[in-house]
Amino acid sequence: MAPALPFNRARGKETTAAAADTFHKGRRRRRTGRLFEISPFPPSPDLLMAPASQWPGLKQAGNEQFRNGQYSQAAALYGRALELLEAAGDVNAEEKSILYSNRAACYLKDGNCSLCIKDCSDALELVPFGIKPLLRRAAAYEALERYSLAYVDYKTVLQVDCSVQAAHDGINRMTKALLEKDGFQWRQKLPPIPAVPVSAQRRWEPPPSGNQETTTRSKAKDTATVRKQVPIAAATEQANALKLEGNEFVKKGNYKKAVEKYTESLKLHKLESTTYTNRALCYLTLKQYKEAIQDCSEALKIDPKNIKAFYRRAQAYKQLKDYKSSKADINSLLKIEPQNSAAMKLLQELNKLLK
Repeated sequence: MAPALPFNRARGKETTAAAADTFHKGRRRRRTGRLFEISPFPPSPDLLMAPASQWPGLKQAGNEQFRNGQYSQAAALYGRALELLEAAGDVNAEEKSILYSNRAACYLKDGNCSLCIKDCSDALELVPFGIKPLLRRAAAYEALERYSLAYVDYKTVLQVDCSVQAAHDGINRMTKALLEKDGFQWRQKLPPIPAVPVSAQRRWEPPPSGNQETTTRSKAKDTATVRKQVPIAAATEQANALKLEGNEFVKKGNYKKAVEKYTESLKLHKLESTTYTNRALCYLTLKQYKEAIQDCSEALKIDPKNIKAFYRRAQAYKQLKDYKSSKADINSLLKIEPQNSAAMKLLQELNKLLK
């Protein structure tokens, strides 16, 4: 897939999926040098010697080089455009921020994470809370395994625009990494997370229509919707973190503590079927079979084809000697996944018990 342009003026969702993908490769190859081959062909001398008034052309040429995968050439062009802007005495902070962010995208593609971080920081100093430089800096921090700083940047993005999926995905990865690195006290070790002013928070606005009254009502409704989404996103993130903590307790065999974490998670996000099936597993181990059945039933309300919910509820019914209900669940499971060996084995046991 061709890389996205490093800059898009349209407000709304961030379009830097390519940059987010880059850091994964960077984590695997961070000690082996650059992520991509750098083109041996330098930018055109005519472009680099352009007069100060031609910086927009240099920026456009940089975009073209970036689109073609020539990241070192693009970085040189963006750098020259910055020099021309300064030489011309242009104080356009937004354009300078864009150029820094664009060059940071080139550095990120080439695996130069430190330079990427520096340019993103310069971009953010000019225009605070820019989504693209925040995401790119977060990806660079992540590639360098500086997970707490990456978490802060991803979290800041979500304060600006809670609909950015790349930031949600980043938060989930960082939560898991920090939990593994620092244990259950990982939140206490985080750097301060900046508070984003309301003026910097993005709101979706409908296009103007002929009916001004309708448009005004619509804008008010959409603004209220966005405001509601921010705490919802925060609650979902917290619920996921608690679920991950519960998973860690399961690995350690501390099922009672895991139940506590899953319960806290479900208070924040009741529509996560995995949390119900995870808690059901704990209840099975703790021989709390009725609770396990209840959790599996809740999971099936959310996901009617949940294999684990059917299997664990069947196990709980079997322990309560309700063999018919147990068999019914196994039969339902096998309709979804006919070759499930664990289910077939349990069905054989149930058939013997029902004779």
